[in-house]
Amino acid sequence: MNNISCPVSLVSIDSNVARINAFYTGMFIVTYALTLQVPILYFLILDFSTRLFYKREYSFLFILSAATKNILKLKSVKVDAAPKRLANYFGLIFAVLITLTALLNLTAIMYSLVIILLVCVFLEVVFNYCLGCEIYHLYKRFLS
Repeated sequence: MNNISCPVSLVSIDSNVARINAFYTGMFIVTYALTLQVPILYFLILDFSTRLFYKREYSFLFILSAATKNILKLKSVKVDAAPKRLANYFGLIFAVLITLTALLNLTAIMYSLVIILLVCVFLEVVFNYCLGCEIYHLYKRFLS
């Protein structure tokens, strides 16, 4: 991840917890895509909202991810929190859009959004690559 193209804060978070969290988010999205149970999306919206607008420590997926990291005995890898926070905003937006398209029976659009979100999750989990940072960089370049 290139911090030149990412938003920067002076707060650090554990990258391994964030990656595990992305993995669990991806699993919920895959489960939704296979079952089409909209309450799964409601859960994700609530979880993203808890992390972004209240306290991440109360997020079920954060708690599960931190516990998984401890069980796997992974070391902490501190990174800047701002890019991960931006990724959470993108995740929330995608969860809302997927929910809306599902409720409006816009199946092709809904599955397209699911695929895009899963690609982003895959890049984060496997390669620690934040596509949100690239989008942010393009956004800043467009405004300049």
